Amino acid sequence: MAVVDLDDRDCFQFKQELVSVLNQCHPRPNVLFRIAIEEIEAWFLGDPVALKKAYPRAKGSVLNTYDQDSICGTWEKMADAVYPGGSAKLKLLGYPLIGEVKSEWAEKISPLIDIDHNRSKSFRVFCKGVRKLAGIIT
Repeated sequence: MAVVDLDDRDCFQFKQELVSVLNQCHPRPNVLFRIAIEEIEAWFLGDPVALKKAYPRAKGSVLNTYDQDSICGTWEKMADAVYPGGSAKLKLLGYPLIGEVKSEWAEKISPLIDIDHNRSKSFRVFCKGVRKLAGIIT
């Protein structure tokens, strides 16, 4: 399984590109592509209860303006909700700190996500794919 961020690309076209690359592989591996719409942070924002457990001081005023799985600067929205100084501060500090903070979000929020009630459609599609690969569903 491969999970990638969509960023600002067209989902259908991007998936076709990935499948085209896969079809050039010999031998062709068994791969299931799943695309996080817009970014994987959408999956964290898809479970506001988990996010608030991990970050009790998360700004509800920011979280309430998020349109699930929209192309809106998702990681920036997440940063504005939970990082002191928000995305503006993180952008000033740059990489590698941005990557480190994103990894921290994943480590803190992921274990708390209710996989059956996440609002993110791309997350639900991902979970269904994992369940299929595991033989849990057909």
